[in-house]
Amino acid sequence: MEGDALRLRRDERGVATLTMHRPAARNAFDEDLVGRLTAAAEALAADEAVRVVVLTGSGDAFSAGADLAWMRSMGNRPHRDNVAGARRLDRMLRLLYDLPKPLVGRVNGPALGGGTGLVAVCDAAVAADDALFGFTEVRLGLAPALVAPYVVRKVGRSFARWAFVSGERFDARRALTAGLVHKVARADELDRVVEATVTGCLRAGPRAVAHAKRLPDLAVADLDEAAARTSELLADLRAGPEAQEGMAAFLERRAPSWAPE
Repeated sequence: MEGDALRLRRDERGVATLTMHRPAARNAFDEDLVGRLTAAAEALAADEAVRVVVLTGSGDAFSAGADLAWMRSMGNRPHRDNVAGARRLDRMLRLLYDLPKPLVGRVNGPALGGGTGLVAVCDAAVAADDALFGFTEVRLGLAPALVAPYVVRKVGRSFARWAFVSGERFDARRALTAGLVHKVARADELDRVVEATVTGCLRAGPRAVAHAKRLPDLAVADLDEAAARTSELLADLRAGPEAQEGMAAFLERRAPSWAPE
């Protein structure tokens, strides 16, 4: 589901780029954009031709988070409707987090409030060196409730607690140190660094990536459960055609069938 508020571009390698396109609102998400991102995440997850997804914003901002006019209107609705709206937003975040392909954030400018949360659900995030981040919700009498599970998984409790309660903005270098983003680039180098990140992802086996994404959450489960499930996973992958092709390619000193030329 794409349209004026969300643009989708694909290339012949299977790289899909989702661009949030509400530049006048600094790509803040409202009910329409949430619905479009949700539908796009569902469609891309099911599309076997898609290998990597890039998420970015149009203009000079990544995303200013939730549209405040929308948030105010939701607060004035009956409690049941208000909760349902929050759950729709969480479903969007969860679908992006669970996307069975690498999700690369191209953070081209400020990512504030829920926009920082969107960065947190990305597997890899490349930020322009002038990008700004911050969970500014508390300064509006709100809290970064829906993004918290994803942020804490990304940066840990200590940084999250400081960022959540202070509402302070922080720069790309601080985001890099915290683990929120993984690379920082000058604005004129951003596309080159994003492309290098995408190319690296394309060298990975698609089935392996889908499982590897789930390992960090699995790894912190009960140790006996984690050991049992990871043993089953390794055995399953090892016997599968993708791993057999990958190991054969390595031994034969050639690229595997899924790798870019």
